Amino acid sequence: MPLAAAGMEVVVHAHGNRDRAEAVAASIRAQGGSAQAIAFDIADAAAVASAIERLLGQGRIDVLVNNAGVHDDAPMAGMTDAQWQRVIDVSLNGFFHVTRPLLLPMARARWGRIVSVSSVAAVLGNRGKTNYAAAKAGLHGASKSLAREMASRGITVNVVAPGVIEGAMAAAQFPPEAVKQLVPAARAGRPEEVAALVAFLCSEAAGYINGKVIGINGGMA
Repeated sequence: MPLAAAGMEVVVHAHGNRDRAEAVAASIRAQGGSAQAIAFDIADAAAVASAIERLLGQGRIDVLVNNAGVHDDAPMAGMTDAQWQRVIDVSLNGFFHVTRPLLLPMARARWGRIVSVSSVAAVLGNRGKTNYAAAKAGLHGASKSLAREMASRGITVNVVAPGVIEGAMAAAQFPPEAVKQLVPAARAGRPEEVAALVAFLCSEAAGYINGKVIGINGGMA
């Protein structure tokens, strides 16, 4: 993991699958890095506040990567209130719950990096994903505004918007022939490519990149 390789202690967050987060943390430690796992529901404001308070009790948090998100697809005409609310709660309200309590500590340190993972769907739109596209597009506006608020404190706030990236979710939705038609690069992206971009935005070298939405989508948008 690039962040661990850069010398950061990584806090791996899970919602329900704590064992998976523990396995990722163990893998980082096995490669010589420092990591721990934590589990809480980012849609639950009280649970987030309690978890962040405990983490801050261990020391400063200089870097935040907001990468939570869920799909609950349906045409909007048939979408339920619960489908809409669940996706907004995780992707957008979760961003607010986790980011807000870290802002003043970052400001006092006069250094911070906040990167949120969005989606090409927030840029282009996608059928059956009005809830998901709305939530991820909300991250764009929130991040641009927050970047203006925090820039003078040495804090950058950016968004990475991936396209079709290798993995179980992409494999189920985008067979190889569909990828060739949709993506000018004629292939799916690799998770390592997204991770490398996120790691750069979290680095000292990226200190003058702020308030940007950066696509990593093989030319889709």
